[in-house]
Amino acid sequence: MDWNNKQMVLEAVKQRGRVLQFASDKLKNNKEVVLEAVKKDGYALFYASNRLKNDREVVLEAVKQDGDAFRYAS
Repeated sequence: MDWNNKQMVLEAVKQRGRVLQFASDKLKNNKEVVLEAVKKDGYALFYASNRLKNDREVVLEAVKQDGDAFRYAS
């Protein structure tokens, strides 16, 4: 698996959000990738970049999926 390849990582996080942990730092900072991850598993917010942990839309999606995900927001 190429964790720098956006398309491959997007497909992976759509199946299992927590695999975001293996993505490159660049993709952990990519809003599209992180949104897909947190839609599948709110806990994936834990692995997102600090910038996206502070993004309202990303945090709301994470909390919709898992109410406890707010703990990982910045």
